[in-house]
Amino acid sequence: MYIADQWTDFEVIDTGDGEKLERWGSHLLRRPDPQIIWPIADESGQWLKADGRYFRSSSGGGKWEMRPDLPERWTISYGDLRFHIKPTSFKHTGLFPEQAVNWSWMMDKIRAAGRPIRVLNLFAYSGGATVAAASAGAEVCHVDAAKGMVQWAKENAQLSGLEDAPIRYITDDVFKFVQREQRRGRQYDAIIMDPPSYGRGPKGETWKLEESLYPFLQSCTTILSDNPLFMLINSYTTGLSPTVLHNLLHATMKQRYGGSISCGEIGLPITRSGLHLPCGILGRWES
Repeated sequence: MYIADQWTDFEVIDTGDGEKLERWGSHLLRRPDPQIIWPIADESGQWLKADGRYFRSSSGGGKWEMRPDLPERWTISYGDLRFHIKPTSFKHTGLFPEQAVNWSWMMDKIRAAGRPIRVLNLFAYSGGATVAAASAGAEVCHVDAAKGMVQWAKENAQLSGLEDAPIRYITDDVFKFVQREQRRGRQYDAIIMDPPSYGRGPKGETWKLEESLYPFLQSCTTILSDNPLFMLINSYTTGLSPTVLHNLLHATMKQRYGGSISCGEIGLPITRSGLHLPCGILGRWES
C-alpha cells in the first residue's frame, strides 16, 4: 500500500462503524466510508466535537449537519501546495488527500526529467495533480467535464501561486478531447487519469470502466510523445484489483515503450489505531 503520510494539515483521527473522523486544517468532519466495517473503539472526545457530519439517506444521497460557525470553505496546505476545502452534497470536500502520494511521486519525476514536460490531466476534478505537476515545472492541460470543478482547479492554482503557470483549463468530455488532440497532432509526455466507475457523456454516451478503460488507454497512447515520462491511473471502483491496472498498463505501455510498472492500494494512516485506511488503487507506468 502507498501511504500518504506526509500531511500536517490533514489526518484521519479515528475510524469505526462505517465512519471516519478527519481533521481538515483546524476543522473536524465525520464522513461515511463503506470499507470501515469495524467498530469505533471509543466514541467520545474528538468524535463528539466534529464541526460537520454527513448522514446518508435511506433513499440515496444524504446531507451535512454543520455547526453554525463552520465556514463555507477554508484552505489547507500540502507543502507549498494550497487547496480550497468545501463540503459538498455528495459527502466529498473537493480533495482526496490520499492522492498526495501521487503528487509527490510525479513532482519528483518531472523535476528529475531534465527536460520540458507536458502533462495531460484527465477527469481532473479540482486539480490536485494539476497544481502538483505545474509546481514542479511542467506545462499542464487540465480537462474535466464539470465547469465548476475546472473553476475550483483555477482557484487552487492561484492559491498555490501558480496563476501565471502554463496551465490550460478545458471543460469538455475527455474522450472527445483526446480524439481532437490526436487529429491536431498534439503530444504529451505524461498522462494522469482518474476515471469514474460509471458515467454518461453529454449526448448520452455510456462509460463503464470495465468496458471502456482499455480502449480509452489505447486512444491515449496515440497522443504520447516518442519519449513519454509516465502514465498514472487512479481508480476508486469497488472490487477492481491493482493487478488489473498492471495488466492494462503492460498491454498499452510496457509492450510499446519498455519501462516499469508499479501498482497497489493507496491509503491513509489512522492516527488513533496506527492502522491504515484503504482509499483506492493506483497503477503507474514510468520510463
